[in-house]
Amino acid sequence: MACTASCHDQRLPSREGVRLSRSPGSAVLQSRGLVSAASAASAGPSWYESLADSAPVHLTEGLLAVTQQATGLPWWASIACTTVALRTAVTLPLGTYQMAIIAKIESLQVEIGELAKRLRYEVSVRAKQLGWSEKVARYHFRKNLRRIVSELYVRDNCHPVKASLLIWVQIPMWVFLSLALRNMSLGVSDSSRAFQSELAAGGALWFPDLTLPDPTWIMPVSLGLVNLIIVEIFSLRRTEVSRFQKYITNFIRGISLVMIPIAATVPSSMTLYWLSSSCVGLGHNLLLRSPRFRRICRIPPSRADSETPYRDLASAFVTKYFK
Repeated sequence: MACTASCHDQRLPSREGVRLSRSPGSAVLQSRGLVSAASAASAGPSWYESLADSAPVHLTEGLLAVTQQATGLPWWASIACTTVALRTAVTLPLGTYQMAIIAKIESLQVEIGELAKRLRYEVSVRAKQLGWSEKVARYHFRKNLRRIVSELYVRDNCHPVKASLLIWVQIPMWVFLSLALRNMSLGVSDSSRAFQSELAAGGALWFPDLTLPDPTWIMPVSLGLVNLIIVEIFSLRRTEVSRFQKYITNFIRGISLVMIPIAATVPSSMTLYWLSSSCVGLGHNLLLRSPRFRRICRIPPSRADSETPYRDLASAFVTKYFK
């Protein structure tokens, strides 16, 4: 009995130790550790990393590599030439199509105004006959006017949604090219790591290394100035600007300024592409104002057209900022 009691007493500490090791607190800690480990293991890449590792971005990397190898140009010249080629082959035709749609919409405004006057008279007569209130009459006027305008857009094949086609093509192309150059400059994957050393020696002038940011801020500041010039060209063309258009114009001005410090922190290859794209966009905007080019592309004439568009822009700029 004594041996049994003593042996029982000797076993007690070990059992208590087992109980302590399986206490609720330690179980909670262990479960938290398991949960954090499981969550860390199950956490996937961010949306930015997923986009940078997407198939369109990798295809764009291949396009840049093939273009550089085919032309034999240094990387800085290859990036600029690829930008000019893509903007001219893709966005310039879409920009011409956009201008044609906008010209057709502007030419319809006179007809829409006359139909709106006639519709307002017919609705007022109908309202007196049926005893409509002003709210009901306004509802029927707007409903029928929307139907008439929609029919005119279908008749002339110039729905305003078609004018936004350029944006839906230009923005993804800009994003894919930017991420492709970012991957190739930083060597984030095995396929892009092979071009990192080439980009490091493919710069020129004050940016010899395209994998590093521009230390002089010349390209970032130039990018901001070119974007501001594009915004001002659009703002000078409009004679009557609504409050909403003013907000949008100021918002784009703000984005142009914010892009300067952003461009100063990314690889020079990206900044060079952004600057080249903005310069080509500025050239296209000026080209689309040429009366000869508009006639060649068969863009319908509009009330905003001028035979001296560049002189008008210069005089409007001087009047706005120097008088």
